Amino acid sequence: MPGRIVNAGEVSLNGILFPILGRVQPMLTSVYPEKIVIGDVSPDSQPRASVVSWHDWRGGIGIERMTERDAADRTWWSTCTTRFDCHLLLPPLATITATSGVSGVFTIGAMGDLANEIYAAFGTAVRKYNNVTDSWGSTLATLPAGATDAISFRLGAVDYLAFATTVGYTYTSDGITWTDDTKDTKFLAFWDARLWGIDNAGQLWRSTAIGVETDDATLPVPSGYVNALIAARNAAGNIVLYAMTRVGPFQHAATPATFEVAEPALPTHPDNGIGVTRWRDSVFISAGLAVYAVINGTNSQVVTLVGPDLDHGLPTNQQGTIVRLTGSQNDLLALIDGTTAAAEVDMFDSGGLGSHVASVINVDTGYSEILGWNGKSWETKWLGAASTAAADYMLVSSAYSEYRVWWAHNQRVYWMAQQRGIVNPDQVTSFAFAASGEHITPWLTPDAKDADALALQLHAEVQRATADETVVVEYALNYATTYTNFGTITTNGLTTYSFPDSTTPSGSAFRSIRFRLTLARGTVNTNSPDVVSLTFVYRKKLKPRWGATFVIDLSGEGLFGGEYKGLTARQLQNELVTAAESNVLVEFVFHDDTTAGNPRNYYVDVRLPGGSEETGRTFGGHVTVMVEEP
Repeated sequence: MPGRIVNAGEVSLNGILFPILGRVQPMLTSVYPEKIVIGDVSPDSQPRASVVSWHDWRGGIGIERMTERDAADRTWWSTCTTRFDCHLLLPPLATITATSGVSGVFTIGAMGDLANEIYAAFGTAVRKYNNVTDSWGSTLATLPAGATDAISFRLGAVDYLAFATTVGYTYTSDGITWTDDTKDTKFLAFWDARLWGIDNAGQLWRSTAIGVETDDATLPVPSGYVNALIAARNAAGNIVLYAMTRVGPFQHAATPATFEVAEPALPTHPDNGIGVTRWRDSVFISAGLAVYAVINGTNSQVVTLVGPDLDHGLPTNQQGTIVRLTGSQNDLLALIDGTTAAAEVDMFDSGGLGSHVASVINVDTGYSEILGWNGKSWETKWLGAASTAAADYMLVSSAYSEYRVWWAHNQRVYWMAQQRGIVNPDQVTSFAFAASGEHITPWLTPDAKDADALALQLHAEVQRATADETVVVEYALNYATTYTNFGTITTNGLTTYSFPDSTTPSGSAFRSIRFRLTLARGTVNTNSPDVVSLTFVYRKKLKPRWGATFVIDLSGEGLFGGEYKGLTARQLQNELVTAAESNVLVEFVFHDDTTAGNPRNYYVDVRLPGGSEETGRTFGGHVTVMVEEP
């Protein structure tokens, strides 16, 4: 460090003392340039503020962190309806049916429909729902074991409903008379005008007449590896039978009767294909929270990952295993069982059959839920209330002349109305909404790591708000798990909140920020508050960096005897050029200040924007110098 500057009219630059003309002019250089607006103005046209606005919620859940450059149509987590632009609404109403009357601890292993009515297997007890009285009636059949699958089919011009039980299958054509067939069956499918079944050991059978089975192919996998049986399109474009297993899919061949390894080649997973279904143009195969969309045809196959495990996934307490995939008119529905399950060790690794490296697969835990995928994004349709309650089965049906999804959770059966088409909430007043919903934005981090951010205002535009239909607005800072409550909106229009509050709107410094909206309604289930938009206004300010300008005097007035501190004008100019051309920062001092923490010496870049210089034999002049902290 050079000596401190005690005399007026000089500075030290790169260890060299220079005479200056006049004074040093300090200035703050860390300032963003003014915004340039092309075309019409927008909320983000403000010269000193940045704006992020959420109004299009259709990008779906699954983004935990974002910057201003990221799409603002994404959400971290939401139980609200997010399918409409400029509408954030309560989730649809889920109706819990009456208790079954079956005692003890049991699993609702399967459900099915027959003759416009719903049947469910409560453990081994099969009962029928009464849509008028909301009751399940008495036991119609006692299964030999818990149900593992169910199917409705038409065979020989007769409609049947059958429940598989691993030790056989039980069927009926009228819901009154039930027949137990002792042919071991874990999963059922209907294809090629025949009923097909497969047992836990992988033995396939077929039937053209109910109750009469013929053994067919056998899966070349260990017992217990089969997870589903489905008819789907192969690469040649033909509908064939597939068995889903822990080590991937197998395609059935009729002549000779065999199972062949099929594409796609899936990594080994205990839950491969547990949720498998055809929907629109694809077959969807689940594995944990992953979902593979498979399009077959014209001797080609396209495989795309579309599950809710993509991007940033799901919050920890919303994770689990997809146990059922079912298609509805507008959504592919995924039933996720979030109950605690132990880690499982598999004898095969991702190399497939013949590999002998053990792999450990951990099953996530959380609340059971139903998610819907519309071909673009995932939306939460329903969230269970208890983390210890399992989700077992799901069915989309038109029973009772109502279009509904039915599912099993915590030993109870639920249903939810499904829309037959795209519905505009502005035009339909018959939506039935749940009592409450939660919406959490991603963590917003300003896209400038060298800047400090200051939260200024939040604007929330809400419609359909009343004293009963409300929106609670909260925010959290810097990845905190606790939220600060802004207030509750009960009136329509634009509500503006200032940070940290309206009394002292000085702003709140932040590195990251997120918002949580809690929607609620009163007793009328067709009412819902409607959040039109959420607009966040903040300022980005660069961390302080200083600069200065001054004029070095190399004239006769600045030099005494042709020199200054032993250096001629030419030598001083050469030192100045050296400082300007330096590849490293140079030291600049113009005060005698050694205050601890602020010694008033700076490491700077040097620029020479201008000046004047004598001509002829006289060497001298004035040089304008600008120095800046980087």
